[in-house]
Amino acid sequence: MEQRTDKNSYTIIFAIAMVLVVGVILAGLFGFTKPMITQNEEIEKQQNILYAMGVNANEGTSANFVSTKDAEKLFGEFVKTQLEVQGGTAIENDQAYLIDVKKEQAKAKNGETRRLPLFVGEKDGKTFYIAPIRGKGLWDAIWGYVALDKDMVVQGAYFDHKGETPGLGANIKQRYFMDDFIGEHLVSESGVFKGITVAKGNADPKNEDKTDNEVDAIAGATITGDGVTAMIKKDLKLYLPYFETLKN
Repeated sequence: MEQRTDKNSYTIIFAIAMVLVVGVILAGLFGFTKPMITQNEEIEKQQNILYAMGVNANEGTSANFVSTKDAEKLFGEFVKTQLEVQGGTAIENDQAYLIDVKKEQAKAKNGETRRLPLFVGEKDGKTFYIAPIRGKGLWDAIWGYVALDKDMVVQGAYFDHKGETPGLGANIKQRYFMDDFIGEHLVSESGVFKGITVAKGNADPKNEDKTDNEVDAIAGATITGDGVTAMIKKDLKLYLPYFETLKN
């Protein structure tokens, strides 16, 4: 009996040792890969921002980013200023693209001041103001980057998702859907922020009316479309005081 007890003890000790060894290995791997993961996330943000302002590798009906090897160079070339916006004021922050929108939304819910990143780009003689937005789809998070002119007219958009249904909600990242937003007005002629509604049964299926504050919904993806509508209205409205200053 004593011999069996010793054997069991050795087995337990060995199992604990193996767990510790595996833990050390995993911690080492995480420490090694974390910088690469962070760098990839930064490059993806840069690609998203560039896509929204029309710097992309689109072909035909496909939506494509600029290559990862060119993203940083092109970001530095086309994005002239990075801003941190609070109300009607803005300060330059060359690390604004590292601001975590999800964390900033959580801060706002807790009554803390939310930092709003805004990117000022120039292309073909035009100035673009690109804002990140984030919301909730059917299954998980959805997010996007919307490029605006000084009158808050959409010049381009990029949307993405974490876990939407393939062929339905996932279609928010298809070019035909994103291109529908180009030219849409967020603000009425009287200066009231209206946003853009992803509307089922929209009476303008060809999207020719750019002042109706609507784009045609994706068939079968009502909840995801509602999520896009909500994040545009909720997040982009926060930038209205800043855009008011651009008129002066």
